[in-house]
Amino acid sequence: MKRALALIAACLLAALPALAPAAPASALTEATDLAADARLAAAKGVPLVVLYSREDCSWCEKLRREHLGPLSRNPAAPAVVREVHMDRAGTVVDFAGRRIASVDFSNQVQARFAPTVMFHGPDGAALAEPIVGFRLADFYAAYLDRAIEESRTRLQRRKP
Repeated sequence: MKRALALIAACLLAALPALAPAAPASALTEATDLAADARLAAAKGVPLVVLYSREDCSWCEKLRREHLGPLSRNPAAPAVVREVHMDRAGTVVDFAGRRIASVDFSNQVQARFAPTVMFHGPDGAALAEPIVGFRLADFYAAYLDRAIEESRTRLQRRKP
């Protein structure tokens, strides 16, 4: 009897990950350590693209679903993509390695409106102009592609 119960318990534990709700297809990796993320991006030779978002922002969800989500799941992506929630009580490690409230960090980098997409280099410096809002949705992919390409060009120029 104990052996049967142990077997059932083991099967249930093994099945838990499959029973857990899947992350939405539009989910992005939340930034917890931007210094490490920037180093990862630099090692790949690509910019760190950060979405600064708010929970109540329908445009943020559209941006995640249509552009940044697919970009972040592409193994050959020309960028590392992360998200900073401007309205959550969490903290993030900034580019200098200091722990700071996400809200304060968003203010520090002047991300005041959601959605804002910024393009950061290894030291956190801006590599391209931020894209603020979801203006002209039909052209958003072109704006994003252009900013990523500009960022990659600037990264290439920085190499010795």
